[in-house]
Parts: sequence; C-alpha cells; structure tokens
Amino acid sequence: MTEVIKVKTGNKFEEHGSYSRLVAVDNLIFVSNTAGRNPRTREIPTDLAEQTNQVLDNISAALASVDAVLEDVVSARVFVQFPDDVMAVMTAYGERMRGINPTLTMTCPPLGSTEYKVEIDVVAYRGASKANVREIQITL
Repeated sequence: MTEVIKVKTGNKFEEHGSYSRLVAVDNLIFVSNTAGRNPRTREIPTDLAEQTNQVLDNISAALASVDAVLEDVVSARVFVQFPDDVMAVMTAYGERMRGINPTLTMTCPPLGSTEYKVEIDVVAYRGASKANVREIQITL
C-alpha cells in the first residue's frame, strides 16, 4: 500500500495556506518553495550566498525528516527576486549542488517579500544518492 507522509514545520503560513513543507509519496518527495529564514534565529541573511545556503540547509532538514538527503534531489526550481542577483545565486547554488546535478529551472518572479532574495523548491527520490548514475553528453 502506498505511504504518504506530510511534514509540517509549525510555520504560520503552512496553516494559513493549508500546505505541507514536504510530502513524500513512498520514495518520491516534494518540498514546498522554501525561503532562507534560519529556524533558530528567525533571521534571513542579506548576503546572497548565505541566504541561498540557508535555503538549502532548510531543504536538507526537511528531507532528513523522511530519511532523505540533498543528494537525493532530482529536480529543482530556483526563484530569484531580482534579475541582477541570478549569477550570485547560481554560483552559490552550483557550489552546493555540484555533483548532484538535478534538473534546474531558475526564474525571477516577484516573491512574497523583498526580504526573500531566493526561494527554492525541489523534488527528490529517496535513494537516488545511492543509485548507479550514468551521465550522457549531448549537443543541442
């Protein structure tokens, strides 16, 4: 029988908007759009690299709650508040995700607050980090 796990963090927006931080359907895991607020200090770093890394730390913590890791991520969508920040965010994201290499969509829509310079949502497959990976190079 299929198992569905819905993870909540206690964030007031999860209750208000009636959503879960993470939903795992067996080994397929969806993580909601995540901001870079430090859960202990409640602060959001202003530095782009720090904020990007905090987002990825928050996603990692959500994944850990269902025995998954960042290396299990197979798809990511990165939302950057300001177009001028794309390269800095991509650099920080690339440093952290190098070797994982999920699919990536990076775009610049308005976010819920200008305090959020980057938000990320991901899809992961529990166990992908241990899978035999074959990379194929093509020319487009």
